[in-house]
Amino acid sequence: MPIDFTKIPSPCYVIDESLLRNNLQLIKQVKEAARVDILVSFKAFSNWGVFPIFKEYGFGASASSLNEARLAFEELGVKAHTYSPAYEEKTIADILKYSSHISFNSMNQLRKYMKMANQQGVSIGLRVNPEVSNSSHDIYNPCQPGSRFGITADHLGSALPREVEGLHFHTLFEADSFALERVLAAFIKKFGRYLHKLRWMNMGGGHLITKKGYDINHLVKILTDFKNTYGVRIILEPGSAFTYQTGHLVSTILDIVENNGIKTAILDVSFTCHMPDCLEMPYKPAILGGTDEMMGKPTYRMGGISCLAGDYMGNWSFAKELKPGDKIIFDDMIHYTTVKTTMFNGVNHPSIGIWNEKSGFKLIKEFNYQDYKNRLS
Repeated sequence: MPIDFTKIPSPCYVIDESLLRNNLQLIKQVKEAARVDILVSFKAFSNWGVFPIFKEYGFGASASSLNEARLAFEELGVKAHTYSPAYEEKTIADILKYSSHISFNSMNQLRKYMKMANQQGVSIGLRVNPEVSNSSHDIYNPCQPGSRFGITADHLGSALPREVEGLHFHTLFEADSFALERVLAAFIKKFGRYLHKLRWMNMGGGHLITKKGYDINHLVKILTDFKNTYGVRIILEPGSAFTYQTGHLVSTILDIVENNGIKTAILDVSFTCHMPDCLEMPYKPAILGGTDEMMGKPTYRMGGISCLAGDYMGNWSFAKELKPGDKIIFDDMIHYTTVKTTMFNGVNHPSIGIWNEKSGFKLIKEFNYQDYKNRLS
């Protein structure tokens, strides 16, 4: 049964449970076929209200902060594989308490905290930078010249400190298996001399495994060949893949204004508050029932509810004229959305819910004035 959007409050993020389970099952198949560990990346999705579903599929978790590591432990029931560009003295003890693995971004950080990590029995890794990425957008490219992420080969000696059990690279952006193959070739050329002494290899995120057309067999072969050659345990953090194309952001038109021949539908949601990647990348999201601009069809910008002048995107065309009260449904709005939202301007956060084909819509979380007030002093 497709989602009945007339049953959904506005505004609201809606997770489609059937689509989510399809993604989880596919990723689990990769995990089992390649015999690798796959982690849910909390920076892409951390709506813990649906973690009971994730638990059914046996994934670990990756974290980039104390809060994410603690959430993994408390709500997913696992200790995290944690990486941060730098760790603070005031939080490192608690981070280690909630972590099974920790990757350091520099030799300075390794020297500062490796004794403490060893004492806590946390497996130690280093993030390295192979200086190759598939991303054409600098905001998502961790390998651009001068990057603050990872140690380049010329800054490592002939041997790693004995405390280091793993290496971690994270260079891809919504990539296929062939991009991983290219990155691995560069990684092996620069860092291969260390691999036979390691226990694990974290190949990071950006693997868009659940995208239609992704060559799963090619990925499994790459991972299996690498593992057989170097004898290391492989870890992946697919990030977006878990919740890619699994839900929507439901919004409502409040007004339609026209200026200089441009019609703008003012919505009860905001690009800057609720869809920030659209403006940061930028990219134009899909709207159900909308198309790219077409001559002769009613065409509109979509305008956010905040007072930021640039809180809009366009243009979309529709089969008929829009009017206040119409629903606008943004597609693929579950990954990298709720984790990045703000309450700028005091704009209320959309509700969060899940749609089940049998039981219909279930509201997971609503937000109110107290959520806004309690963020500040």
